[in-house]
Amino acid sequence: MHTTRFVLVLMSAILALYGGTAAAQPSLERGPRPDISERGSIHYSFETLMLDAPGGERRYRVQIARPRLAPPAAGYPAIFLLDGNAAIEALDDELLGELATAGPPVIVAIGYDTPLRFDVVARAHDYTPPLPGGGPQTDPLDPTRTNGGAKRFLDFIQTRVKPEVAARVPLDAKRQGVWGHSYGGLFVLHTLLTQPAAFTHYAAASPALWWRDGHLLTLEEAFGRNFTGNHTRLLVLRGDAEDRRARPPSSAARLAERERATAALPTDAVPALVSRLGKVPGLDAQYRELPGLEHGPMLPASLGHTLRWMAETAR
Repeated sequence: MHTTRFVLVLMSAILALYGGTAAAQPSLERGPRPDISERGSIHYSFETLMLDAPGGERRYRVQIARPRLAPPAAGYPAIFLLDGNAAIEALDDELLGELATAGPPVIVAIGYDTPLRFDVVARAHDYTPPLPGGGPQTDPLDPTRTNGGAKRFLDFIQTRVKPEVAARVPLDAKRQGVWGHSYGGLFVLHTLLTQPAAFTHYAAASPALWWRDGHLLTLEEAFGRNFTGNHTRLLVLRGDAEDRRARPPSSAARLAERERATAALPTDAVPALVSRLGKVPGLDAQYRELPGLEHGPMLPASLGHTLRWMAETAR
């Protein structure tokens, strides 16, 4: 067994000793079964693209799930999923069958060229906002990682991923969404607040609003003054058990920083933000709390909710 895989398996075993707390963290390891793109679907066909980042520092695995139903005259609605490796693993044919009866969207899962479900180093950079002054910033939770690449990553989606998908599948430019979990949810909110015309549907699951002591909230006032969109939709999902403090840390320093940053915000910071955004003309903002779910299980649970919401609201 390779050293990296051995370490990951050992970490998973240690976390399991904590009982229910292990479920609070998404596993890095892929599940034992082939995912839906490998098993096949009677409702969707799949295609995989490998795209290099503009600077060549990483490679993305982009998986396109296309409905087998004929497209509408204007093209299919589309939703772009972050953490694409894990997102694809969370899909099953039952869910895809539901979508097929309700105006199915094209699903574009943007992941990384890794056998793991997550590339934790790449996502820490790609999904976090740039800070004043520009340039990469050291991740306060892990000094071996950098933050601040969200604007560049959005540019990559807009100028590379979307055209590559549109060249293969007819897309409706007026019905496009984005979903992300945790740091991915932070990216979704940052995109809404800074470049709201990039998508029409925004779904943020368990967004890491605590990042940099709530830095994202500093963008809210300017957004409220300048937003001129119409029929833009926001869905924010969170588990009602996410505030439990029993998560086993990967290091004491990381836990301490995470706890300090989380404590800097009110406990109702996420629903309160959604409530305020819902008052901005032209923006339909919804907050849903899923019972009994901690942070890790929110990824697959929120994905099902989001895809159904996208299919229903994009018609």
